[in-house]
Amino acid sequence: MEQGSLRPTPDQTFELIGKGEYDFTAVLRNSYDLQDNEHRIEEACNERFQAFRRIAELIPEDEDITLEWNHDNTRSALEIISASAIDHFLINDFEMAAGMIEMLLDLDPEDHTESVETLAFCYVAMEEYELFDEIINDISDKSPAKHLLLMWAAFRRTGIIPEGEMRMMSYRHRFFLNEFRADDHPIDDDYMFGMQRESPTQISLARQLWLQTEHLWKLFPDFIEALKQA
Repeated sequence: MEQGSLRPTPDQTFELIGKGEYDFTAVLRNSYDLQDNEHRIEEACNERFQAFRRIAELIPEDEDITLEWNHDNTRSALEIISASAIDHFLINDFEMAAGMIEMLLDLDPEDHTESVETLAFCYVAMEEYELFDEIINDISDKSPAKHLLLMWAAFRRTGIIPEGEMRMMSYRHRFFLNEFRADDHPIDDDYMFGMQRESPTQISLARQLWLQTEHLWKLFPDFIEALKQA
């Protein structure tokens, strides 16, 4: 039977070793091939989730384990956890997505996959404000998503969008504010061209953030309406 294993490194991290179903680089590549080339999205999501379950079974429950990012198979395993968490996030399974990202951050404290923003969106959606407060400062002040999160969290708590955060968005991230106040968010040639540049345009990045979180605003439309009226 195919089996994976943990191998310690001199840097006090661990590598995930395995073949077949435990060749996580191949599994991740195949899942994206199913998704992007064959448009078999549900199968791709299931493949990533099953791989996540195999990874979880390899991690001891009673030990603090840091996985080695600079090892191909191990890095792919971390990327599978991140991708599967996003799969669940996009179908509004916030509890599962949050649990997976919490595990991911334990295994990869440096957050190479930049998953803390998704975790913060999950916490606000679940009204886990104490947990949100614990991690919000792990997001860079330069991130438009941080200010959007602070506005949304405050609005869900109090029904009011903070004026300070609105001014910050208007001054530093006006393209993002404009995007979230717009009525249409087309995936058109301008958007695709802007994303394909070596340095994507701010307008396209704003559209990308909307598209990545659009399911939230269908679930919680009151925030977007308040944002348009603020």
